[in-house]
Amino acid sequence: MENINNDELDLVTFSDEEGNEFQMEVWDYFEHEGQEYAILFDLESEQDEDAETEVYIMKVTVEGEDEIFLPADEDKMDELTEIVEKMLDEAFCDEDCANCDQADCEDRK
Repeated sequence: MENINNDELDLVTFSDEEGNEFQMEVWDYFEHEGQEYAILFDLESEQDEDAETEVYIMKVTVEGEDEIFLPADEDKMDELTEIVEKMLDEAFCDEDCANCDQADCEDRK
């Protein structure tokens, strides 16, 4: 996946349970039911051409000047996933609906 919103990557560093640090790219932000969310891509999965790119949806809160990324609420994941899939489809659709596997491709023209 490429970052289509900025020329520069917006990177966020996270730590896992063992203290290992890893970076994720913030691809875009969106709002749902008054809460801001971010779409993040795992940079390591982007490096492996054979692997599917891992996409994460995180809740964003602001403390002072810092953005805090938290796991999205499980009870909202179906709704959020649907929103993100539509955003990704629209962003990466080449409008060649004959080769597109999206049922609503014609509607996006």
